[in-house]
Amino acid sequence: MKKRFFAAALAAVMIAASASGCAQGSNTDSAAASGTGTASGDTIKIGGLAPLTGSVSVYGNATNNGVLLAVKAANDAGGINGKKIQYICYDEKGDATEAVNAYNKLVENDKVVALVGDVTSTPTLAVAQQAVNDNLPMISATATAAGVTTTGENVFRACVTDPFQGEMMASYTKKKLGAKTAAILYNMADDYSSGVAEAYKQAAEAEGITIVAEEKFQTNDVDFKSQLTSIKGKNPDVLFLPVYYQDLAQIAVQVKQTGVKAKLMGVDGWDGVLDKIDKSNADALQGSYFCSQYTAESTDSKVQDFIKAYKAAYKAEPNMFSVLGYDAMNMMIQAIKDAGSTDSDAVIKAMAALKFKGLTGDITFDKDRNPVKTCAILTIKDDAYKFVEYYKK
Repeated sequence: MKKRFFAAALAAVMIAASASGCAQGSNTDSAAASGTGTASGDTIKIGGLAPLTGSVSVYGNATNNGVLLAVKAANDAGGINGKKIQYICYDEKGDATEAVNAYNKLVENDKVVALVGDVTSTPTLAVAQQAVNDNLPMISATATAAGVTTTGENVFRACVTDPFQGEMMASYTKKKLGAKTAAILYNMADDYSSGVAEAYKQAAEAEGITIVAEEKFQTNDVDFKSQLTSIKGKNPDVLFLPVYYQDLAQIAVQVKQTGVKAKLMGVDGWDGVLDKIDKSNADALQGSYFCSQYTAESTDSKVQDFIKAYKAAYKAEPNMFSVLGYDAMNMMIQAIKDAGSTDSDAVIKAMAALKFKGLTGDITFDKDRNPVKTCAILTIKDDAYKFVEYYKK
């Protein structure tokens, strides 16, 4: 992911203004004072929120790039029920307050009829409550916190949840790797990391795996040797690291330095680590496993067509966040098509009943509006992500 996605932010703005109709805010039509929005003229306004700058901008740009490609493809094919999509996207910088302010601008000024966003869990949770109050159809491509969709019946997600990932990897630890003992190292100050860790722990113990060590760290910590030395003394079969790729790049090097022999396992936050870790230490990740929702090795023609389009637009490889952004926007587009209007209740009902064939699989929603689908298990081998199998516990 690295710096190429910062350049992609500029590309996103340029594409927004031309090919796909994404603007940086406009107030050209009128809508009801409630702010739920209506289609106006020949366009349907769909809002977007993403951290295009800031510490998590690699996720925001990747996701938004996928959204932009979905909008362009839909508009090239005639739009939604004969109306072109105007995608209005704001940079919320990875901050919950910024996200709420941007959301209010989308609803009150731009009069959007639906929202695709936010990207990370904390701002998404903040925005979701606002969307419930406005009864605005909303789908997050990548926010994984369990509480996102339980906020209200109008809130959906395209990605799997934190608990799902923890449970999936615990099952894989036992049934595929045959591990009997495990250690966990996670960020206690991060909802994503701690949520996945707790789910993994509970599921692993239910599988008969003994958790021999449970170590924690804080955001911005860079020295993990004390925790890893403690873990080394317990000699676990696997070390589960539910962390983002930035932390993983540092932890993996220190795993190597401290001599921990456990097999490393993780979740979708790992995506991008090979762009972050120093190549001289990349061997620290060899043979590790993590779950994702996308593999570039898929033989699905839709996936390969997307990869080609993404490379052409951004001169970079897409990742899981790009693919989920593409799927999320297309799910919203299909729901509006199926509803036959932009009426909020009709779109929400259509989304709940959706049967969608996306880049991340055949998707329906459960009662909590979370997607029902399998996980792609990837390993790191020869300094590359390698697809192992699709797995369902």
